[in-house]
Formats: sequence, C-alpha cells, structure tokens
Amino acid sequence: MEKKLKVAQIGCGKMAKYTIRYVYEKGGEIVSAFDIAEDRIGKDISYICDCNENKGVLISHVSDLEKVLKKTKPDIAIVTTMSLMSDIEDVFAICAKCGVNAISTCEEAFFPWNSAKKITKKLDKLAKENNCTLCGSGYQDYSWGTMITSLCGTTQSIKKIKGRSSYNVEDYGVALAEVHGAGLDLETFDKKIASVDRVSDEERQKLIDSGNYSPSYMWTVNGWLCEKLGLTVTRQSQKCVPQTYKKDLVSKTLGMKIKKGFATGMSAVVTTETKEGIIIESECIGKVYGPDEFDVNEWTVEGEPTTTIVVNRPATVELTCATIVNRLIDVVNAPAGYVTTDNMPDIRYYSKLVKK
Repeated sequence: MEKKLKVAQIGCGKMAKYTIRYVYEKGGEIVSAFDIAEDRIGKDISYICDCNENKGVLISHVSDLEKVLKKTKPDIAIVTTMSLMSDIEDVFAICAKCGVNAISTCEEAFFPWNSAKKITKKLDKLAKENNCTLCGSGYQDYSWGTMITSLCGTTQSIKKIKGRSSYNVEDYGVALAEVHGAGLDLETFDKKIASVDRVSDEERQKLIDSGNYSPSYMWTVNGWLCEKLGLTVTRQSQKCVPQTYKKDLVSKTLGMKIKKGFATGMSAVVTTETKEGIIIESECIGKVYGPDEFDVNEWTVEGEPTTTIVVNRPATVELTCATIVNRLIDVVNAPAGYVTTDNMPDIRYYSKLVKK
C-alpha cells in the first residue's frame, strides 16, 4: 500500500518557497516546519510558499526541533539553511538522533568527505545507529555532477574536465551572499577569504583535519566527480578571486549598496590532479549581478572527442529545489549512514512522493 511521504522543512527562507510547494505538488505532505526568524515563527507555512489556503502547519522555532520531530514523525527532513557542514551539523545530528532521514542544500554536504571528514564520520555513525540516511544534493547533483559524468561516458579518452558556472547570490539569502564575500572591500576580502588558500598543501590538510577549512562549492564537486568516475586524487588546490562591477550595485539580500570596486562576490577555481592523469578544473562564480549579467553553466570534456555543453540562463533556484525534492525517495530508500549521491541512482524524475 502506498503512503504519502511525510516531510519536515527546516529553514523557511527563499528556497523553502519552492521546496514546500514542490512537495505538495508531488503528493507529499509537510508535517512540520522550522526557522529562527521571529517574524516567521507561529505562521502557517502557506505564508512561505504563497499558497491560497492554510496548510495547518505552523512554523516552529528550530530550538524545538527534536521535540516536534518526535511528535510529527516525518519520513525525511529538507534542510535549506547554511552552506557549511559546521553550520548544519547540529540540525543533522538531531534528525539522526530522532531517526529522521535528512537531505540538505548545504553545498559542502554534497561531498563532505574531502573537507569535513571529522564531522561527517560522526554524523555517519549517528545515522547508522538510528537507521536513517543523511546527504546533500541540489543544483550540483546533476548540473555539476551527473551531467558531466554522463558526458564523460561518451568520451573515449579524457585529458581534462573544465567547468564554469555562475549564479546570482541575491537568489539564495544572506548566508550564501556573505560566504561569497559580497559587499566587502578588497582588502577585507583578501584577509577573510582569499588568504585562506595561500597555504601549502600540508597546511591546508591540517585545516581540513582540524575542521577549520571553508571549501568553495567546487571543492566538494571535484571530489564527487572523482568518486563517481573512479579517479584517484593526488592533489587538489583552490583559489578565490573577488568579483567587482563597473557601477554601484544595490543588494536587497544584504540590505546595502555595494560600492564600485568592492567585492560583489567571488570566483573560486578548484584544480584537481589525479593518478590517472585526468585534470579537473572547475570554477564557480557567485556574486550580486549587474543588470547585464545572468546565470551560465558551461562544461568541456577535453579528449577524444572534445565536447562542450553550455546552458545559458538556467533556472538555478528552481533546479536546485526540484532536484532536492526528486531525491527524497532515493534518500529514504538508501542504506543508513551519511550517503553521498554518487552512491545513489542517478537523479531521476518522480511524479509522486509516496513510499511503499
């Protein structure tokens, strides 16, 4: 007998507007929702997703997460909050403690084994003890992941995989904009963001081992690609460069005017060398856009043959949220533990969210 998938929404900001609606449209059910913003606490989730009628689910403060999860007993939680594993560790841990599967848009959660191994191992153990699954997904799952590995599958020999993707940080919320250094003067950007990667490989590894490394989004993507393609990483490096604009820009997300010459965001280039001789060079550009700028996702697999895929103006937010919702069944069906999506079926379309 089929049953509706019961979902908890953790984080009721810009992304939840889509994930909540998408869950309902596929026949799932939101049974609880959480946030930290006082102006959202106590409101019906219809306030978030612009639904015409109340859903009968009030937004709780995240401090009540464990209590409400135990009461509402969701099959899975969608976490749309922050970008680093250290930011979502406590939420993931509570979900695991309650035996609730969880999936997050947290970019580092996509493949945290090469940047936050200590946290991930702890969460993996907790999830296994409570028979549930934790993972990260979103835009990168296909657009920086399966799309690229599928293209590699049409190639006889590969020398290099090169990717470039840009997105408007205005679409995602203040946490993501701040991680990209938007609004900082260049001196501050260099001190807080760029200087972190002017270290030796040994020093970087010490930061990773201690849990004090802040990877760019492509750091985890390159790790995921290597795992999926069966490549052995011999060296990986990262460089973050500020982006600027020719005029002042107003950021509604940050609530400020970004002056001409100040950082509107950053470009992060991650280069991965492998034992097999294949180099992966991927760049993500996250910034506050000027009126003439738009999202782009471009990847080239150099070899025999060389092929380039270019996607102009991808609906990055909607693609992120649709991917998360289409992954829900896969996560529920996955083995217990912290399971990255390279160990799940390739992303596919689900017409309805039901469990057997």
